[in-house]
Amino acid sequence: MAGAVIGPAADSGLIAGRADKLVLHSPTHFLRELPLAPQQEQYGTGAAARFGSLAGEEVLAMPDAAGRWLVQHLAWDSAFFGTDTYRLFTGLFGAEISPADLAQAAAALRAELGRRGPYYAFGVVPAEDTALLQALTGGGWRLVETRLNFYCSVASATLPPPALVRLARPDEAAHIGRISAAARNVFDRFHADPWFGDARADAMLARYAEAAAEGSYADAVLVPNEPGLPIDSFLAIGDAVAEAGVPGSGSSRVLLTAVGPQNRGWHLKLVAETVRRAAEKQRPYVLMTTQATNRAVFRTCEKLGFRLGSTTHVLACSG
Repeated sequence: MAGAVIGPAADSGLIAGRADKLVLHSPTHFLRELPLAPQQEQYGTGAAARFGSLAGEEVLAMPDAAGRWLVQHLAWDSAFFGTDTYRLFTGLFGAEISPADLAQAAAALRAELGRRGPYYAFGVVPAEDTALLQALTGGGWRLVETRLNFYCSVASATLPPPALVRLARPDEAAHIGRISAAARNVFDRFHADPWFGDARADAMLARYAEAAAEGSYADAVLVPNEPGLPIDSFLAIGDAVAEAGVPGSGSSRVLLTAVGPQNRGWHLKLVAETVRRAAEKQRPYVLMTTQATNRAVFRTCEKLGFRLGSTTHVLACSG
């Protein structure tokens, strides 16, 4: 049985033993010119050591105290879906735990969440973390998405001629949401997981896009601005500022994009203008994540000079 542990994870031995996997949670760990130490502190071992100190974060003991699960209760998602929703950050365990015992611990985590009532849980696991991936699937978690994480060095991008774009207005949020819902991708995390169903998945992505246009979490949303062309596509961008003392850091990330039938060909144009915007704002990189099935995005990446940085898997369970 998994049980709650009071306070942050704190077990420095377990954290240190998982350091090589924890650093892979950094969105830029694959950029060799960036030092790993600050990334480890922000996203890896530092994040694990701090886990449990913020609202919604729990450190749950594995059976026989063989390790720890780091789980976050997501208040907004829980309210939206009407079901307690959790995100698994990672598991902390030593090399001595057997695969069978680790799978049993993953099953015990499912049972613990189920004892609380109806729930949905998911985690994003680096492909290199095979022990955790095998434990979760062995413990009844299901694979719902495989993600490819691309990056583009702004200085070496190969860009087409500029396209006419502008920033979406807050009063266009509902329209942006409809574009997102209509451009259904059956392989994204929400549509690929039968727990959501198409209607709930469409509603989630519509709200996600609306929030981006309203300025709730995105730094910019680009839309076409060609005379006479209806707006049937958008691209939401999130900016990461350069970190003090880390030369070459800072990036723009493609958070969400959708292209409807009236704007065929605009994915390439919107991503290209995202790269140009990053150059203007002195962001050295543009990051973009897509499903391993999304060949249309692969073609955009090839044309603009994006490279594959890493692979992650999304697993989920519910009850």
